[in-house]
Amino acid sequence: MEFPKLSRRSLIRGATLGGGALALSPWLPAWAQPVSAGLPPSLPTLTGEDLTLRVARDTLRIDGKATRAISVNGTVPAPLLRLKQGQNLRLTVENTLDEETSLHWHGLILPFQMDGVPGVSFPGIKPHSRFTYEFPIEQAGTYWYHSHSALQELVGQYGPIVIDPAGADPAPYDRDHVILLSDHSAVAPERILRNLKAEPGYYNFQRQTLSGLIAGKDQKLPDRLAWGHMRMDPTDISDVTGAVLSYLVNGHGPKSNWTALFNPGERVRLRFINASGMTVFNVRIPGLSLSVVAADGQDVRPVTVDEFQFSPGETYDVIVTPSENRAFTIVGESVDRSGMAVATLAPRAGMAAPVPALRKRPVLTMKDMGMEMEGMDMSGMSMRDGANAPQVRLGPGVEMINPMPMDRTGDPGLGLDSVDHKVLVYKDLIALHPNPDGRAAEREIEMHLTGAMDRYMWSMDGTTMSEAHEPLMMRAGERVRVTLVNDTMMAHPIHLHGHFFELVTGHGDHSPRKHTVNVLPGGKVSWDVTAIEGDWAFHCHLALHMAMGMMRVVKVLPAAEQAEGGTA
Repeated sequence: MEFPKLSRRSLIRGATLGGGALALSPWLPAWAQPVSAGLPPSLPTLTGEDLTLRVARDTLRIDGKATRAISVNGTVPAPLLRLKQGQNLRLTVENTLDEETSLHWHGLILPFQMDGVPGVSFPGIKPHSRFTYEFPIEQAGTYWYHSHSALQELVGQYGPIVIDPAGADPAPYDRDHVILLSDHSAVAPERILRNLKAEPGYYNFQRQTLSGLIAGKDQKLPDRLAWGHMRMDPTDISDVTGAVLSYLVNGHGPKSNWTALFNPGERVRLRFINASGMTVFNVRIPGLSLSVVAADGQDVRPVTVDEFQFSPGETYDVIVTPSENRAFTIVGESVDRSGMAVATLAPRAGMAAPVPALRKRPVLTMKDMGMEMEGMDMSGMSMRDGANAPQVRLGPGVEMINPMPMDRTGDPGLGLDSVDHKVLVYKDLIALHPNPDGRAAEREIEMHLTGAMDRYMWSMDGTTMSEAHEPLMMRAGERVRVTLVNDTMMAHPIHLHGHFFELVTGHGDHSPRKHTVNVLPGGKVSWDVTAIEGDWAFHCHLALHMAMGMMRVVKVLPAAEQAEGGTA
């Protein structure tokens, strides 16, 4: 990816400002300013039915250091779109880049031609041209938008969407703030990808050592030998780490003290969005309980937790009610514990609270390989053994087959099994309202998430997107159960465009509705979906995994036509 040299004007615009002048930082939209009083419905950033967004090369300052980025309307992150359920939206995107771009409206239900995926649902927005999206706003909740072209999402082309409900909000609040977490690197995404292809552990600076073995800090010798026999690294939690990434809150680095204001006793809604390209975050606010009231924009029965883990593409709305006249730290810790995004929740600007130290980095176990069985001897087992192997195209791009996949929707996420407080799990989520379609599934599709970390190859059922000659076929209105089986050593957040699906977690007609679900290593997840006509992207939301092939097209035919051919 080519970037222009930083101009004097850009550097001046991005220069570090002090005191009250920070509120005028022109490279940040109003909702992301260093001090946020909140986002009442009467003060949106962009609203209405006819909007324009301009995509351009730009710069971003992270803790005072300039880095290259792509902006929307001159800001990184992009402007907040504050919309109203039931309105119509006409949105023109101007592309000033020398390459194609796009914008995808993540989580919105809309005609597939407006979904914004080049080569799947529309032709893309050519260099120095424009495209107008038009669609009705059918739902309420917290969503976001981002590029689906050329890894542009990884360099700043993303922004939040808040849609106010047509009626009363079931989770009333006194003020709300967007907390958009992201990752950013001064190294171009293409170079990061080349480095990973050359050495998959290129950015892993937390590997096990001999001194760690002697000190008893990591795996014991028999476990190390077993993992060595399998040629796998149990510390390979994240492909891309804090060694090259900066973790941001609303475009601000951890030293910038982005602050969300509150008055003691207020109900404050925090709209958490994981807009990162490659980072799973652990989120907590030491000293405050979090009442989760929405997942992926959909209302859920309030559940009180102290922490949650969420992956790229997911959103959670939480209510906090701080009663003390003091500051609290908002912590977004990377899942591999290589860094964190940090912000402050406080009654006044300029306040700060202690930032907790990074916790010990997690180490993968046999459970993460679907092999947690008492007395199980792994020394002679091939990674391609197991009953599921015949369903997957084997080859150099498939490192292992999960021999005994398990339902891990009751797990808190990687590295959080032993914490001494309540962590959200998918099974905690219960829809506030009955699901709109309570029919049983008519058929089931099983899809294996496959890959070879040592070659940095990612696929579905052993086949990359470019190798898949047929899409997954459905018909409009059909109820389908999709079961995802993770055959790899990494978690994969899987996103289905244009749909909400109901997680199969034992809650019947109040199953939680989501558009993105994180499938843990060694795990499987099932969900039911009612197919909507169109061509829809279906992929891992780790951007480099998608780029390397973990993606499919779901083709939903009109109800009158039969879904023949590529039915998985």
